[in-house]
Amino acid sequence: MLLYIHGFNSSPLSDKGLVTARFITQNYPDLAFQQPQLPSEPLEAMALLIDIVEKAKEAGQPLTYIGSSLGGYFASYLAETYGGRAVLINPAVKPFELFDEFIGTQYNPYTDETYQVVAEHKQDVARYNTPAIINPDRFYVLLQTGDEVLDYKQAVQKYHCCKLLIEPGGDHSFIGYEDQLASICEYLFS
Repeated sequence: MLLYIHGFNSSPLSDKGLVTARFITQNYPDLAFQQPQLPSEPLEAMALLIDIVEKAKEAGQPLTYIGSSLGGYFASYLAETYGGRAVLINPAVKPFELFDEFIGTQYNPYTDETYQVVAEHKQDVARYNTPAIINPDRFYVLLQTGDEVLDYKQAVQKYHCCKLLIEPGGDHSFIGYEDQLASICEYLFS
């Protein structure tokens, strides 16, 4: 099973989500591919992801993940807790440290949803922190130094013992992501 986990205020309908779904459909048509729209509440989002992962594990399916930004943070927790391989795209390392700037009303353009980010969400997200990577062989981390949202150096520090691809320039969306999908899948499924 491949679980694609989108980032904060994003969706499977983002450019990365659509490109990933198209690539998997064309190249791995028999793969159990899940790409849920995550609830805006962090505990509900993780409950949904954990349910998907536990059901796949019970069914004996190998676990693989692609996580972008906050989705990379969640994928780190899932891979460390349940096993499997994860590819992280410009992952958030300490997203709970950034939540104060998002408190209040948020709008998701993909879902047309307006929702509230509240102070408690900071602690909710912090519950899933993996301060140190115990299983570095489970991770392939793709970073671009021009990420305008997250400091890529935090990810380099946290994932230094993992397989890393660090590209100069780029941005938070990871420019050229579609060109990386073949190597991402080779890592996940080899």
